[in-house]
Amino acid sequence: MAAPEAWRARSCWFCEVAAATTMEATSREAAPQRSPALFELCGRAVSAHMGVLESGVWALPGPILQSILPLLNIYYLERIEETALKKGLSTQAIWRRLWDELMKTRPSSLESVTCWRAKFMEAFFSHVLRGTIDVSSDRRLCDQRFSPLLHSSRHVRQLTICNMLQGATELVAEPNRRVLETLASSLHTLKFRHLLFSDVAAQQSLRQLLHQLIHHGAVSQVSLYSWPVPESALFILILTMSAGFWQPGPGGPPCRLCGEASRGRAPSRDEGSLLLGSRRPRRDAAERCAAALMASRRKSEAKQMPRAAPATRVTRRSTQESLTAGGTDLKRELHPPATSHEAPGTKRSPSAPAATSSASSSTSSYKRAPASSAPQPKPLKRFKRAAGKKGARTRQGPGAESEDLYDFVFIVAGEKEDGEEMEIGEVACGALDGSDPSCLGLPALEASQRFRSISTLELFTVPLSTEAALTLCHLLSSWVSLESLTLSYNGLGSNIFRLLDSLRALSGQAGCRLRALHLSDLFSPLPILELTRAIVRALPLLRVLSIRVDHPSQRDNPGVPGNAGPPSHIIGDEEIPENCLEQLEMGFPRGAQPAPLLCSVLKASGSLQQLSLDSATFASPQDFGLVLQTLKEYNLALKRLSFHDMNLADCQSEVLFLLQNLTLQEITFSFCRLFEKRPAQFLPEMVAAMKGNSTLKGLRLPGNRLGNAGLLALADVFSEDSSSSLCQLDISSNCIKPDGLLEFAKRLERWGRGAFGHLRLFQNWLDQDAVTAREAIRRLRATCHVVSDSWDSSQAFADYVSTM
Repeated sequence: MAAPEAWRARSCWFCEVAAATTMEATSREAAPQRSPALFELCGRAVSAHMGVLESGVWALPGPILQSILPLLNIYYLERIEETALKKGLSTQAIWRRLWDELMKTRPSSLESVTCWRAKFMEAFFSHVLRGTIDVSSDRRLCDQRFSPLLHSSRHVRQLTICNMLQGATELVAEPNRRVLETLASSLHTLKFRHLLFSDVAAQQSLRQLLHQLIHHGAVSQVSLYSWPVPESALFILILTMSAGFWQPGPGGPPCRLCGEASRGRAPSRDEGSLLLGSRRPRRDAAERCAAALMASRRKSEAKQMPRAAPATRVTRRSTQESLTAGGTDLKRELHPPATSHEAPGTKRSPSAPAATSSASSSTSSYKRAPASSAPQPKPLKRFKRAAGKKGARTRQGPGAESEDLYDFVFIVAGEKEDGEEMEIGEVACGALDGSDPSCLGLPALEASQRFRSISTLELFTVPLSTEAALTLCHLLSSWVSLESLTLSYNGLGSNIFRLLDSLRALSGQAGCRLRALHLSDLFSPLPILELTRAIVRALPLLRVLSIRVDHPSQRDNPGVPGNAGPPSHIIGDEEIPENCLEQLEMGFPRGAQPAPLLCSVLKASGSLQQLSLDSATFASPQDFGLVLQTLKEYNLALKRLSFHDMNLADCQSEVLFLLQNLTLQEITFSFCRLFEKRPAQFLPEMVAAMKGNSTLKGLRLPGNRLGNAGLLALADVFSEDSSSSLCQLDISSNCIKPDGLLEFAKRLERWGRGAFGHLRLFQNWLDQDAVTAREAIRRLRATCHVVSDSWDSSQAFADYVSTM
């Protein structure tokens, strides 16, 4: 009897709430469009009084609760999620509707949303933090009993900071302390987009935020996107904090999480060998990265500047004297980055050269290559301001001294005038053993501590100046926790040699975890295959390597004057040792590539499972055949092979050789002009090869002008006498018409072939007869999973003609 009485009491309570609020709800509707149902009025009343009725609502039967869920605000809807799941109810449709109505954006077609609640709450957090959404504008977002930031913070896995570091100051404020603590445990990815110049207070807030989220939190990935003119101090701050270094800003509050023991711990000698960004962020170009050096040595350098400013070339000795003015012995300050195998507390003799032998040898080799062997992005043009001819007029004014000092230290190196003289940029960045960042005007990490560091670093379209590139290289040389590194269009130029040296030093560390490297740029001082060989030689434990160069290097044209070769230890002629590569992706510039160099990489990659070649051009079909023969003999574990934007019209015999390979599971020929020559003879040969291959699971042929005739010939692969196991077929962008697709579907039905997986039909001419296309797709869906789109072929053709 207890249970019925409880249900009767709960029903009476529900009716009382409804009756008490019905008159109030109807009186607020002066001219209602329709009379709301009693149940809807009850639901609104319950939603408005969830503060006192929450426990009772949770105990309601499933059918009643299901009708109330859409009426709740986002805070109670999130809180009731667990109870709803226990009753067999799902809130995903409600969260999806909230996303469509409030966020008003459509997720990317490439994104697979598994939880709309988490996606909505994460986006809601970002909008509230930036002030781009008004929570009081919608009753579903407004509730005085909840903090929007705190309630949604536990769902945030990825946070983006934009422009002038909006949101950083708010997150480190004392009222949001619990929000930051929650983010420290939930946040995994931190992204920076379109950063602009920021003030000192914003950078100080960012310093505290990174310390909390990275050093004491769970952030494992930091990504920077689209920063055309990076502010050096801010960029170096993000890098050093990501690498695990912590140094409280001037006047900043102490970290309460570090504890007295860690705050009082003296850093080891190795910790002080890397770089830290300028402690006081400056907007002036002359002071952004040289604040500490200028503050301590301004007087002594001012005495040297009047003698050095008129000329852009000085001797090595005078440069060293200017950098060591003020009674400081430069050689005693220089120490290599934390790449040696010495214990942190080991004392090192000042006269022992062993620790710096590799650095000195590598940096001395930089003198043979031009300091800017590839065109640099526009933001780096400031380095050329002082590189005029002798007798150039010096700048006047109160800022001239600091401006000249900046140019004096960071001039890009050029040709040597004689054996004794050299460019200032070469002295500052390579001549002094390349081991001390203080030559760049940056303080060493003498007072910093080491904490947890990230495992994934991504830099997309962030031009790296000389000081930024050297900072990155110094940090990389001991960044043992780094597992994945992405450098995309950073204008490295000749700094690629320093990057290779730092990666080689990192590979020598006992705990090195770097397994994935993604590198792409407009230009490279090395041809792409030589660069690939150098990377594989420097990182033999690398598992994933993706490399792309858009334009040929200067070394590809020996006729270019002043085209010096790279350091000998970078492009050694010795054989590449066996490596652990499992995935290799290469995007080539225009011009024929030497097949033997590619074969040497493939021979050393016995564990290779996936190979992708984009825009590769070989001198002859025989060279392409040599590559394929190498794959067959040395890469027995290869499962996936992809070719994109390659002219294989003259390589039909080589293509047939691939299709007969019984180890490959997936082959892609994307925009390779396969059927440009002899289609009537080649298609039957290709189908015959595929019918006899029982291991091939996927074939992708987008952009090869297959047409209706080619599609019908391809249908024979699924005939009754075929031993093919093909289950994925991509025939996108192949000029296929609806009638040809319908006949293809009928042939599959006639042969009674069971479901074979996925069929992709993007960007074909199916809009020419919509009725026939729908019938063909309906028939095909009985055989396979069809993925298509509503592509307008006429508009695409008009766009093509307009660009001719």
